[in-house]
Order: sequence, then C-alpha cells, then structure tokens
Amino acid sequence: MSDTVIQVENLGKKYIIGHQTQEKYTALRDVIANGAKGLFKSFQDQKFKPANYQEEFWALKDVSFEIKQGDRVGIIGRNGAGKSTLLKILSRITEPTQGNIKIKGRVASLLEVGTGFHPELTGRENIYLNGAILGMSKAEIKRKFDEIVAFAEVEKFLDTPVKRYSSGMYVRLAFAVAAHLEPEILIVDEVLAVGDVQFQKKCLGKMEEVGKEGRTILFVSHNIGVVQTLCNRGIFLQKGSVDTNDSSYVAITSYLKSLEASVTENLLDRIDRRGKGLVKLSHIQITTGDDYSSTKLSTGRPARFVFYLTDIKPKLSCIFTLYDQYGQPVINFNSKIHGTQDLTDSQIGKACICEIDELGLLPGRYRMNVAILSDGELQDAIDAVTVIDVEPGEMRGRPMAVASGYGNTCVYHRWILPV
Repeated sequence: MSDTVIQVENLGKKYIIGHQTQEKYTALRDVIANGAKGLFKSFQDQKFKPANYQEEFWALKDVSFEIKQGDRVGIIGRNGAGKSTLLKILSRITEPTQGNIKIKGRVASLLEVGTGFHPELTGRENIYLNGAILGMSKAEIKRKFDEIVAFAEVEKFLDTPVKRYSSGMYVRLAFAVAAHLEPEILIVDEVLAVGDVQFQKKCLGKMEEVGKEGRTILFVSHNIGVVQTLCNRGIFLQKGSVDTNDSSYVAITSYLKSLEASVTENLLDRIDRRGKGLVKLSHIQITTGDDYSSTKLSTGRPARFVFYLTDIKPKLSCIFTLYDQYGQPVINFNSKIHGTQDLTDSQIGKACICEIDELGLLPGRYRMNVAILSDGELQDAIDAVTVIDVEPGEMRGRPMAVASGYGNTCVYHRWILPV
C-alpha cells in the first residue's frame, strides 16, 4: 500500500427495510374470529398477500477510493448520501455487506455523542479506557492526560460518570481524547455541531494542527467553508456512490452544481426533505419592484418572497437562508425573530410572506434553504429550494456593481466629516 493508509474497494452496505400496511383498529374478538376463519382457507391461496413486506436499501454501493498518509479529506453530500454510514464502516462500528477495506494505522473516531465511552465510567476512567483501546501504554496516556483535560474543560467533572454529562461536555471530552491520543487516522462526523462556537473553533484549530503533523483526517461536514479551509481533498457522495473524488475545490464545485440541478418548481416532488411533514412547502414566488411585477431581483430594490404551504398550523414560523456560490451562508431571515404577527393569521391563505424594502445583496448567484416550523417543531426543511440571481442596482442612489471580493452584502451607511 506504500503511503496509502486507507484503501476501499467496491464497498457496499445494504439494509433491509420493513414495511407494514396500515390497518384499522382490531379488537381481540376480531383477532380470534379471523384466526378461526383462517383455518378453513388453503395455505396455497395466492390471492392473499402478506400485510408486511421487506425492501432492500443500499446505503452505499460500489464505493472505491484511496487515501494517502497526511491527506485531510472532506466527505460531503446531501442527507442520506451515505456519509455517516461510510465513516461507521471505516471505524469498524458497522460491517460492510460487500467489498474490502484496508487500513494502516491506529484509528480514533468521533461519530456520535456517546460513541466510544462507557456511560458508567468517569471521565478519567474513559480517557484511560480509550487510550488502551488505541493500543497506548498507561505511561503514554498519562503524559497526554493533563492536555486532554485542559482542552475539554471538564476538570470539575473528571470523576463524575459520563452518563451525567451534558451533550456539550460529552463531545468536548470525546473530541479531546480522539485528537490528543495520537492516532494515525482521525475520523470526525458532524457531531462537532453540538458544541458551542468557541469550542468548534478550538476543534478546527486542533484538526489543522493534527493535519500539519502528517496524520490523516476524514471529516464530514455540511459547512462547505470549513471543508475548504481544513481539507486538501474532497469526496462527494451522491445516493450512496462516489460522484467526485478530487481536490476539495473540485468536489465542492460538483456538490454545489448538483444542488442547483435539483431545483424544481413543484417542491412537493422533492423527497430529500426533513421534518414531521404536517406542513410542507409546495412552491415559492419571488418578485421585485414597487408593484411586484418583475421576477428579477436587483441590489437596493424591493424584494418579496412568498412561501406557499400545504397547511397552516399554530405558531407557524418560516426561516430561509441564502448561500453564496461557494456554499457559505450569507444572510438569514427568521419570521419568529423579526415577524410582527403570527403567520397563522396570513391574509392570503396558506402562505408566509417576507418583504424587503432594499435588498442588501451584492450582484451574484445565491442558493436558498428553507425551514418551516410549527410551535417550535420542524415540519419541513429543504436544501437548495431555488437559485436567485441578483442583478446590479442602486443603494440610495449610488450604483452597486459586482461584489468586490470582500463579502456579499451591502449595508446602508454614511461617512461624515469631523465636527
């Protein structure tokens, strides 16, 4: 394998999904009566189909790639693309259905809150346990112990069973152990999102440090900016298969193009959505101008976004975020924070409306993600709902051309002479 530390060949993972037909409520007497009737029916009667049936689902299919020592690989893709399944197989948590994996070196993984820790043991005991699992001696673990505890910031709770830790404390200690016990390969999933912003920055700094030391990192994240900064390579998974395996720039470009390609006018056709589904987003109308007659948005001009829904529920709220062409979030609009009235009382029926007097986006192309909530519960969330092209315009009479390279938004302000 030379300097290849991970080699994956024709990897596949199959799950069996059980389906059960919905039936009306059945009383005990009905069960007994139906059972008695069944005694008189032929077992060979093919007209009667089972109420339950099973379906094969391939979370991964024919996945092949190699990772060299010192590579920092970002694994990206939509929800359900197979990213987490791939990391679980590489971490030996899940067995593959088919294919071969060769790994050279010690692997430390942080995939889910709770992975690798024994809940009944204390933080101190879990540090030594994880080190032993990685094949380290007690002396090696002791040498790193103070550094791990300081990084995790859990000194006061070091002798408390980790089952009593908050999710944030758990993740801090788990990441500190995984990153400091000198594994040759570090595997990290989106679990870092559990921590606060300051700790996330600390984790990313530590992963950069680990990468500079020549160790290998596999990192799953929906934050494209972090993948760009941290990773030199990218693997874009789509529907369980490798779509792109190249530099991080090329993989991210392919991923963003795939998001734009999924845009459809009738959003009810989209199956890649999340939420309880009691309320769904059906389509969006975007217009501009004083009479809202034009569909072309311009910097400094009014904009109107209408989100049509399948139903109206109590305490409804709508959130949408715009991302630039590099996948970085630019601006967020939240009706719960900025709305002046309950959207349940919408005057035009099943819709949420957001109006902007002066669009503060510089010219360019933007992608929109939308989430609909009811009483704090996520009902519907769709990524890449639509793509918006903003044309050059004016902000308070001053022309706004293409972005200067220092951001995507313009905020009205003024410069004055000192008095």
